[in-house]
Amino acid sequence: MTDASPHFTPKASSMTDIKHRTVKTNGINLHIAEAGEGPLVLLIHGWPESWYSWRHQLPALAAAGYHAVAPDVRGYGRSDKPRELEAYSMKNMLADYVGLLDALGEKTAVVVGHDWGAAMAWTSAALYPDRYRAVVGMSVPYLGRSPMPPTKLFKSMFGENWFYILYFQEPGVAEAEFEADIPRTMRTILAGIPGFDAKAEAVRAKKKGDKFLTGLDTPGTLPAWLTEDDVAYFAKEFAGSGFRGGLNRYRNMDRDWEELPELATVKIEQPALFIIGEKDPVRAMSPIDQMKPLVPNLEEVLLIPEAGHWIQQERAAEVNAALLAFLKALPT
Repeated sequence: MTDASPHFTPKASSMTDIKHRTVKTNGINLHIAEAGEGPLVLLIHGWPESWYSWRHQLPALAAAGYHAVAPDVRGYGRSDKPRELEAYSMKNMLADYVGLLDALGEKTAVVVGHDWGAAMAWTSAALYPDRYRAVVGMSVPYLGRSPMPPTKLFKSMFGENWFYILYFQEPGVAEAEFEADIPRTMRTILAGIPGFDAKAEAVRAKKKGDKFLTGLDTPGTLPAWLTEDDVAYFAKEFAGSGFRGGLNRYRNMDRDWEELPELATVKIEQPALFIIGEKDPVRAMSPIDQMKPLVPNLEEVLLIPEAGHWIQQERAAEVNAALLAFLKALPT
């Protein structure tokens, strides 16, 4: 089924090569953006983003002879947004992507993810090794299963200090904050001091009861990698979808811990690549060295100088070059 409804899309010559449709998978409708023909490369976005986060990768992969597919993750954009909190468990979301491969008539794919999409890409590779022939993670490394439920771990780590994942746990609270002024929210999160940077002065100054955006400046001038049209696109998508679905992913972390005990022992045996920005705050929270024994065929850890969290958007040329080099070296 083709999604023919009108949506604002920023002008760019490569955008004309990106097609949109809706695919049924795992009992829901998933909107996908796709380009090119050839071996399948599945691109999974993070929070709070959309298929549009891969706007620079879709045409580059298509030009190199790949079928690049970027879904709106369930809860986002034009994809379905189930009401139940547990609908956003890792098990349910991974089933979306396996079902997407089936719907596209593909036995295998290379899975690529950023942020929460990286966690989903790594876990997909770990639990469905017959469906994913290689994996690329960006920003978030693979760390297997934590020694205790994640919210308990975060409480022990941060104590009385404010931490965004704990702030996100109460349904409705962060939604109300972010949806009060969506253009400001998206501009602040994408271009301002990251509210998830536990070492940032503005974040360290937060007190119990503060909100995510408390103390964060909304920049008047955007960085070179982000245009006013880009921010407007993200804002329009969230005006339609709201933030509940994306935030529910965080609210399933303890459920994931209970439902996927096998992650305590499973290793990712496929060829793997990890890309992260030098200034990505996730580096302080998730030590990359812990990943290496869990991903024995990790071929490269690419640290991009001066880059932040939104790596595939900030440094598209370098990310695309690394992706294509990795893909071309894979056994056919």
